[in-house]
Amino acid sequence: MKNGNRILIILALISFMTWSCERNDSSLDTASLRQTINQSAQQLNVAMTAISTSKAFTVFTVHDGVAKSASADSIYKVYIGLDKIKGIYEYQPVTTTSNWGLPLIQFFTKTAEDNNMVVKMPLKKVEHPRSLREHNASDSTLTNNFSIAVSEYHNNYNSYWDYDYLLTSEISIDNVKAGNLNIKSIISPAEGTDYKSEYVFSDGYTAKYKYLSGDTTLSSFGIMKDNTLLYEEKRQTVRNDTARFGREHLYTLTIGDVKIVRTSGVVAPAIYVGGVLQTNAVVEIVDKESDPEATVCKKRDIKITFDDGTSTTVSSLIGASVENIKVLFDSLHNVYFAAYIVDWIAYDIYYER
Repeated sequence: MKNGNRILIILALISFMTWSCERNDSSLDTASLRQTINQSAQQLNVAMTAISTSKAFTVFTVHDGVAKSASADSIYKVYIGLDKIKGIYEYQPVTTTSNWGLPLIQFFTKTAEDNNMVVKMPLKKVEHPRSLREHNASDSTLTNNFSIAVSEYHNNYNSYWDYDYLLTSEISIDNVKAGNLNIKSIISPAEGTDYKSEYVFSDGYTAKYKYLSGDTTLSSFGIMKDNTLLYEEKRQTVRNDTARFGREHLYTLTIGDVKIVRTSGVVAPAIYVGGVLQTNAVVEIVDKESDPEATVCKKRDIKITFDDGTSTTVSSLIGASVENIKVLFDSLHNVYFAAYIVDWIAYDIYYER
């Protein structure tokens, strides 16, 4: 019996050694690993160039510092469904004067019935939402070369911590489809937050943001070309009462075929290529400032040191794309365009202002 146990142990050791050798053999050499990392970064840079030069980019990422027209105080409640705001509306400002001599602008005129809410307006006004509240003589020369067709809209607001929101829309510029904006947001005192936002650009590029709270909290931001993931940063926190701080953390950065993973309790992050662990490179997370929520989009860089002693960083690999990725991340997180344009106009239609 003892001899049988020894044989089983020896076979197990041989299997482990064989598996270990196979795993090490599957690691790329330094030159191949560097080439894979550079190629993945280059694909991302090509994508960010296409996205940042698209007409939709300046629209979706607009940030003009103007507030929504509705107050968000604790006693304000509203339910606005698509059936209450549907129709075709065109920007046709008419200037009148109130008893106090202040300009009052009737910004939009309903020109036709429609199952969607379709808003047509000058692109210049979209790029500077603050100007929607103003009327200049030169506005008469502007053409309604921008339109947004909202096919789904649901705005049920009870308080800052209790609302659900849905938006599905398509934008066109100069009568050519430029992109789609889709948002689903549910915030409940009992269930927490379930939020998703998505920009679909031309040429098959899509940027997505997701946040889910609860015992497992997940936030992720990704950029795709059709069904291929080009970039993703993901943070996952799992409640675990036996963990040192009551939670376990997992951070993942994916750029093409390369994935970097840092798990709480593990000293060094791991790097994978095509799902295979690479043992010939060392990864170091460099947080530029002390920030528990740091990401590449916010105060973080990642250094990769190869076997030959040379190194590179994520910021140097994707260069100028870093800033545009940050802009996309911030915009998908806050969706200023929906707040400044779609919601603002929807409120005005609903209240017949």
